[in-house]
Amino acid sequence: MKQTRYSRQRHPHRGQELDSHGTGRDIIYGSHAVLAALRNPRRHHIKLWLSENASHRFATELPASVPREITAPKVLDQMAGPDAVHQGLVLEAHSLEPVDLEDVPGQGLILLLDQVTDPHNVGAVLRLAAAFGAHALVTTERHSPGLTAALAKAASGGLEHVAFARETNLAQAIQTIKNKGFTVIGLDSEAEIELSEAPLQPPLALVFGAEGKGLRRLTKDRCDMVARISLPGPIASLNVSTAAAIALYIVTREASIAP
Repeated sequence: MKQTRYSRQRHPHRGQELDSHGTGRDIIYGSHAVLAALRNPRRHHIKLWLSENASHRFATELPASVPREITAPKVLDQMAGPDAVHQGLVLEAHSLEPVDLEDVPGQGLILLLDQVTDPHNVGAVLRLAAAFGAHALVTTERHSPGLTAALAKAASGGLEHVAFARETNLAQAIQTIKNKGFTVIGLDSEAEIELSEAPLQPPLALVFGAEGKGLRRLTKDRCDMVARISLPGPIASLNVSTAAAIALYIVTREASIAP
């Protein structure tokens, strides 16, 4: 399967955006995200910047083949951006190859996000996708974040394990996935069917809407069905990453998801 490649090229001391089209470089920070990128054989690493403390803390986990520079934490702060928690590690690496939905195997589990805009939420869902063995995460080109460094940090290494696709037309992407034999289930708090009662055998795709707006009408129409997560309390709407966590638990409990 092809992997993601994004390319808004920025100088590592000035920018941290990872997304665009074509060849480019990524700035990745945070211990989980950086170490996962260093272990990924599909990644071509350019340079690692780290603090003196991190050089000792992660000494056994840092490959000798990657050029490195020990620098002051305030320099790492500038590279990662304001309020970023870099944990003493900032990596510059070539972007991964882009995903084409036609190349995604017709098996397992795929997650789709319908105009979810917060990079921390998307990163959290990407992390969950990796933890639960999903094959791909699909978002929209517009009204959703690119692969910013904040998203990569929130994904905590998930970016290295889950194919990431950004599609211009989510309804068309759903149709492509259905043509591969996937059952596509949209999550909607007002749906009549509970998720646990839906057909959850793979190949399966779950579609999540933005908090507040939920799934758009055309997105719902393209799904095979919509289902809800039943909750005992008075609040029926959940943050998308929380909803994804519960849904993935239900799916893996009810079905066998092959890695």
